[in-house]
Amino acid sequence: MYRIRTYNSISVKGLNRFPREDYEVAGELPHPDAFLIRSQKLHDMEFPDTLKAVGRAGAGVNNVPLDRCSEEGIVVFNAPGANANAVKELVLAGMLLGSRDIYEGMKFVESLEPQDGLDPLLEKEKKRFAGTELIGKTLGVVGLGNIGSLVANMGLALGMKVIGYDPAISVEAAWRLSSDVEKMDNLSSLFSRADYISLHLPVLDATRALVSDGLLANVNPGLVLLNFARGEIVDNAAVMRALQEDRLHRYVSDFPANDTLRHPGMLQMPHIGASTGEAEENCAIMVADQLMDFLEHGNISNSVNFPNISLPRATPVRVTITNRNVPKVLNQITAIIADHDINIVDMLNKSRAEIAYNIIDLEACPSEDSLEALRSIEEVINVRVIGSCNHS
Repeated sequence: MYRIRTYNSISVKGLNRFPREDYEVAGELPHPDAFLIRSQKLHDMEFPDTLKAVGRAGAGVNNVPLDRCSEEGIVVFNAPGANANAVKELVLAGMLLGSRDIYEGMKFVESLEPQDGLDPLLEKEKKRFAGTELIGKTLGVVGLGNIGSLVANMGLALGMKVIGYDPAISVEAAWRLSSDVEKMDNLSSLFSRADYISLHLPVLDATRALVSDGLLANVNPGLVLLNFARGEIVDNAAVMRALQEDRLHRYVSDFPANDTLRHPGMLQMPHIGASTGEAEENCAIMVADQLMDFLEHGNISNSVNFPNISLPRATPVRVTITNRNVPKVLNQITAIIADHDINIVDMLNKSRAEIAYNIIDLEACPSEDSLEALRSIEEVINVRVIGSCNHS
């Protein structure tokens, strides 16, 4: 029986993925094998010895101490792309809000009192809220992953010219992207050509405050900048200077900050990019499936700190081993297994940064002595037996 401790409100559709005969799922559950979370902050939490995995029902993992999880051999999963359509649709709303003065027009109507001659007044005042159309304009998309590729393809469907920049685009993402998207060699070129720019980047050292005075120095007059990625990738002070100097027409953001509240050139939303029922369901389902595949088979997909690795079961007995990614550890592992007269039927080894992970299918159950020998290897972090061998 596997135990999943839940935090926050997790979609019932995700929770129902766990078979009741094999899983106990609840909050405040003792000795959990995994956490399933949304916004719960784990940085100051002491992890139970039984914890093997953390599933974050969303994309961002800023609330999870990744380094500590890696050091303790805890696999952290997220749900990239599960909320992509929700964010894409909000980007479209942001583009429309930035091109048509919809928000100010609605505020004007809400300020009116019932009166005779309302229609002539509206007809007279509507020119104050005139805007521009999206068709024929140039959309720049920075970051062409799950969300960015959807936004780029959406721009094409709207009749826009789309240019994109992503120096680290994956093969999978490239397949999703229309060939009509023009790839840019650098950010400066994209910023100088686009009428709308949509940001879809993670927060890394290289992307923190990426949108700065330098990038905003030579932009197209009337540029609308949209940020539904992370607040930290934009220098708010630089954006406010660009707005004040009329280099930037609008900044549409899902990440309000104290220094940006009530700014007339900003349209700000309360971090609602992924706040749809469908997105929450998709995230919970994806993470639940990933946790089950890991707990039952040791396979890893969509981990943010471990390598993605999957091996079809060759035998009922499987051992997984996490170790620090240094030379000669794999040789020690296979030598110990051979010394205990156990045949390896199939195995796979992959690494990511400082972590290496091994899936090994054995012909017979390993003895306690062999497991203790594996755990005693200096660089081994944990050893796990998956199968009916009565080992913990």
